[in-house]
Amino acid sequence: MAAWWASKTRSARAVMTSPTFLKPIRVAFCITELDPGGAERALTQLVLSLDRDDWEPYVICLGPRAHLVQVLESANVPVLCLNAGGLVSLPRVLFQLTRYLRRIKPAILQTFLFHGNLVGRIAARLAGVKTVVSGLRVAEHQSKWHGWFDRWTNWLVSTNVCVSKGVAEFSANVVGLNPAKLVVIPNSVDAELFARATPADLTQFGISPGSRVLISIGRIERQKGFDVLLDAVASLNPFPEEVCFLIVGDGPELDIIREQAERNGLTNRVRFPGRRDDVPNLLAASTAFVLSSRWEGMPNVVLEAMAAGLPVITTQVEGVSELIQDGVNGLTVAPEEPGELANAILRILSQPDFGRNAGVISQTIVKKEFTIQAAVAAYAKLYLQLLQRPAN
Repeated sequence: MAAWWASKTRSARAVMTSPTFLKPIRVAFCITELDPGGAERALTQLVLSLDRDDWEPYVICLGPRAHLVQVLESANVPVLCLNAGGLVSLPRVLFQLTRYLRRIKPAILQTFLFHGNLVGRIAARLAGVKTVVSGLRVAEHQSKWHGWFDRWTNWLVSTNVCVSKGVAEFSANVVGLNPAKLVVIPNSVDAELFARATPADLTQFGISPGSRVLISIGRIERQKGFDVLLDAVASLNPFPEEVCFLIVGDGPELDIIREQAERNGLTNRVRFPGRRDDVPNLLAASTAFVLSSRWEGMPNVVLEAMAAGLPVITTQVEGVSELIQDGVNGLTVAPEEPGELANAILRILSQPDFGRNAGVISQTIVKKEFTIQAAVAAYAKLYLQLLQRPAN
């Protein structure tokens, strides 16, 4: 991945000179919402880690106030929430965002998530913001119209930042974006936060002390493949007596997944604690992590599980090949293959030495390659390169 990133940025690095603009440089960040999620936490992490001597961040959220707004404001980052309420509110939101950008006059607008990307790039054009960086965080296989709008409006974008090589390849080959406008900056994680976390007391979920727990975390929707995971769990025969599964999160398919667990007689084996703020502690108390997604970008939860020292069982989705080497620091299986997933689960459970070694290797990889400092430095370098390009 490092070589691929270098090939995309070599020419820009070659022409870099000392900046001639005044610091701190004002950067606006626009995102669909600020409920805690992978993209939302990534934006917050980036904003809070920027050197305030060099950068002056502002954040715009298309949706209502949410938890991460308080986190940003407590660090003296201005946050504007536009309270979008569906398509009917689009004209108002676009007008308010354009007016706000005209007022604060950012040198750069960085956008995240589909709606933030789309509305942000249009408002930037209307407000005269010349440098727009769009964040592409997932290879969207289901809503193909997302790709159509991305392609039709990408002439408004200076550069697209992809979270993995897999997303970059999908964006070029499937969506049809110009490869010259795609760069890769991987997700990052606070490795020490997860490595030093105190294990949670899982008896609060009805899990007996001494049980081995396989944990999955994510928004409960079709993309994440929790239905496939439950099919795999149901096929375990005989079921290891001391094993439980913890599915952490909420989402539109939570009731459907609960009903599936009940139909398959898994209510004593699978727990649904909902959305949690103590993910590092839950990971620290677990035996292994399972990702059953149908598609991804670069799963933050896999990075977090690696940082926690867990072996990872994952489907072969976008970004995974840059994190997990099958048989070395985890196991990979084809998406939507519950039989393969079940076999991988049994292997992890039957080979504890492999699991421990895989976790140690993963922690080393995260601490070396996926640090917050590395990601922030990459964004800062990209922003400087874009600002020094000749104006179009």
